[in-house]
Amino acid sequence: MGRRILDLTVADPKGLVRESYQIEGISDAECRSILIDWALSLGRGVETAEALRVVLAHYGAGADAHPMTAVLTAGLMAPTTPRRRGGRAARVEQG
Repeated sequence: MGRRILDLTVADPKGLVRESYQIEGISDAECRSILIDWALSLGRGVETAEALRVVLAHYGAGADAHPMTAVLTAGLMAPTTPRRRGGRAARVEQG
């Protein structure tokens, strides 16, 4: 079980999200790259979803048009379950 995030020093330890909001003309691709670096910088036991909520509430408030807000919001969505089937099941037609 992860620890509860109380402040931005835990949710954004290197200030990567903060800095992304200060970059003029930042692209979606750059925001996604920063998000990966940010996720890797989180401390052990920090729940990523909770950290996303904290930084989004702080930096994303009033910045709906910023690409980082869209990337952070997308990060909160549950991933879809892959439908890929491997091995024999993928080769044999089900009838």
